[in-house]
Amino acid sequence: MKTIPRRTLLKTSALAAASTLAIRKTSGAPSEKLNLALIGLNGIGYFHLNNLVKRNDCIIRTVCDIDESVLDRAAGTIKEATGQTPKRASDFRAVLEDKSIDAVIIATPHHWHIPIAIRALRAGKDVYVEKPATHVFHEGQLLIAAARKYGRIVQHGTQKRSSEVTERAKEVLASGIIGEIKMSKAWNIQRNSPPPVQPDGPAPSGVNYDMWLGPAAKHAFNPNRFHRTWRQYREYGNGDIGDDGAHDIDLASLGLGVTTHPIRVTAHGSSVDLKGDREFPDNMMVAYEYADGKVLLYEDRQWTPYKMQGFDSGNAFYGTDGYMIFSRREYFQVYLGAKEEKGPGMRIKDVIVPTTVRHMTNFFESIRSRKATVAPPEVAHRTCTLIHLGETAYRVKRVLDFDPATETITNDAEASALLTKPYRAPWSFPELS
Repeated sequence: MKTIPRRTLLKTSALAAASTLAIRKTSGAPSEKLNLALIGLNGIGYFHLNNLVKRNDCIIRTVCDIDESVLDRAAGTIKEATGQTPKRASDFRAVLEDKSIDAVIIATPHHWHIPIAIRALRAGKDVYVEKPATHVFHEGQLLIAAARKYGRIVQHGTQKRSSEVTERAKEVLASGIIGEIKMSKAWNIQRNSPPPVQPDGPAPSGVNYDMWLGPAAKHAFNPNRFHRTWRQYREYGNGDIGDDGAHDIDLASLGLGVTTHPIRVTAHGSSVDLKGDREFPDNMMVAYEYADGKVLLYEDRQWTPYKMQGFDSGNAFYGTDGYMIFSRREYFQVYLGAKEEKGPGMRIKDVIVPTTVRHMTNFFESIRSRKATVAPPEVAHRTCTLIHLGETAYRVKRVLDFDPATETITNDAEASALLTKPYRAPWSFPELS
C-alpha cells in the first residue's frame, strides 16, 4: 500500500495565502478591469452579481433579464454596492451588440444556455455559462465548435473544480494511496417539494414570457413553468441529474480520471413518494461503463430528508487498496485496507475564499492569458454527456451502447433522436449544425 507525501497533508494552513493571491492576480488598475454583462439574474445569476460587485477587477456594465422586477433588484444592488448605474436590457441581443462588453455570464434556465452562448461567442465575447452548459447532447458539440471557430474562452459553472478541497483530494488520489481507481459514485440526496398543479393564466406585469420561452415550444403562461419551478419540465430543465446533481457527476468523472465518454449506459428511475407537478422521477440510478472497464455510478433521491454518508451531495472513489469519501461540502476522508483504517482527510468549515469566487477568478485569468479554463467546453461536454445519456436511458428504459469516437448511440434509434431537439424560430444555429 502506498503512502501519501507528508507535504500533501500539511497544505491546509497555506490555503488562505494561496486564495488571497488568486484574487490579487486579477485585481489590476481600472484600465485592466473586465467589462461584464450578466444575462439571467433570478437565482444563481443574482448570487454571482453579489460576488462580482465586491471585486475590483471587473465592472458589471449591463444586466439583462426578461423580468423588469428582477432587473430593478439587480440594478439597485449594483448601485448600492458600487455607486454605478448599469445598463439594462430585456433582450440579450442588445448585450451582444455592445462592443465594450468583454465577457458575459449566462445564468438563465437550461434551455437558453447554448442559444445565448453560441451567439455570444460569435459576437466575440468570452462566456461563463452555468451548469449544465447544454440542454441536449448535440449542443455540447456545437459549444466546442463555436469556441474553436471564434477563438473564445468558455468556463462551465461546475465551480467545485476550483474548490480548495477538490485540489487537495486530487493530489491524494493521484498519489496512489487508494491504489488503482476502478469505480466512482456520485449522489445527490435531498427532499424536494414539487408544486401542485396550477391553471394557466396571464404573465405577470413587466415579464416578456415569449422571450422567456425562447427556443422552447409556445405555451401559455403557467406559474409552475416560470421562476424556480421551471426545473420540473423537460422543455426547460434536465431533472436533478442535470441540476444540482451535475456538480456531483462532474466530480465523479474527475476523480475517476476518465477523459472520454462511456460505452454503455443503464438507468432506472421512478416516483415512489413525491406528489405534484413534475416530469422527472423522484429517484434515479444510472451506471456508466467505460472502454477500460471503469464504472461510474450516479444516484439521486429527491424524497428523503436524510443524507448519505453524512452528506446530501457526495462522491465515493473506490480503489484497489482503499476508498475516499468526498463531498463538495468541503470534505474528504480516505479509508484503507480491509479494516478501513483512516488515511488522509480534510474538512474546511469556514471556506477561505468561496469556490464560486475562485472559479470566476480562473475565468478572468483565462480571459487575460487566453489559456483554457479548468472547465472548458470539452470538459463541459463530457460532463453533460453523462447527464444526457443517463436521462435518455431512463426515458427509453433500455441499455444504450455509445460510441465515443463517433459520439453516437449505436443500438437505439429512439434514444438517438433524444440527443437533439427542435428550436422555435429564430433560435437555431444553422451555421454550426
